[in-house]
Amino acid sequence: MLTVGVDLAAGDERTALAVLHWESGRAFVQSLQLGADDRTIVAAITSSDKAGIDCALGWPEPFTQMVLAHRYGHVRSLPEPGLGSAWRRAMVYRTTDEVIRASIPGLIPLSVSADRLAHAAMRCAALLSMLATAGVDVDRAGGGRILEAYPSASLHRWGLTHRGYKGKHEVPVDALVAATAPWLDLGAFEPLMHTSHDAFDAVIAALTARAAALELVTRPSSTQLAVARVEGWIGVPTAPLSALP
Repeated sequence: MLTVGVDLAAGDERTALAVLHWESGRAFVQSLQLGADDRTIVAAITSSDKAGIDCALGWPEPFTQMVLAHRYGHVRSLPEPGLGSAWRRAMVYRTTDEVIRASIPGLIPLSVSADRLAHAAMRCAALLSMLATAGVDVDRAGGGRILEAYPSASLHRWGLTHRGYKGKHEVPVDALVAATAPWLDLGAFEPLMHTSHDAFDAVIAALTARAAALELVTRPSSTQLAVARVEGWIGVPTAPLSALP
C-alpha cells in the first residue's frame, strides 16, 4: 500500500509531499520533498491508495450561500444588525471545525473563509478538479481516495507534541520515532523532517491517510454527511500509532 501526505501551501515552495510504502508490518518513507507543484501532487495521489491533504477541502456552506446571495443582490437574505456574532461564526467555521473545537480542547482549525488558509484552499480546489478529471474519487467527506488531514489533531490523538513546533521550535521527530519504533523507517529523509515542519506535517498526513485506509479515523454522522461532502471533513485518528502497520 502507498499513502500520500500533502502539507499544502498557496505556493509550491512551502508545499511538502510525502509518500509512505507499507508492507509486512512496516512503513518506509519512500519519498519526501519540498517545493511540490500541482502536477507532482496529482501524479502522487493518483498512484496512491489513500492520500491525506492538510488543507480545507471546502468552505462553510452558510458562507458560500451568503456570497451567492450577495452576488445576485439578494441583500434581504442577510441578517439584521445585532444578529451578527453567531451568524459570522457560521460564516467562518465549518461543521468539521466545530467538531474539532469541541472534541480537542484548545485546538481551533484556521478559518478557510476568514484567514490566510483561503489562499491554499483555492489551490486545493483546483487540485481536486484535476484529480477528478483524472478519475480519482474526491469525496470531500473522506470516503474516496482523499482525506482532509489535520496534523495537529492527529498528533494530539497519538499523544505527541501538537503545538509549538513550528517556526524556530524543535520539530518532534524523535518523539515520533520513539512512539512508532521499530516499524517506521524515515531513512534518508529524517534530517529534512528535523529542519522542516512542512515536511514533518506531510509525513503525519500520510500516516493519517493510512489510518483512514484502515477505517480508523472519525467519520461524519448520518446527519453530518451531506454538509461534509460540501465543506470537507477532517479525519482524526481513533486508534494509536501501533494499530497502523
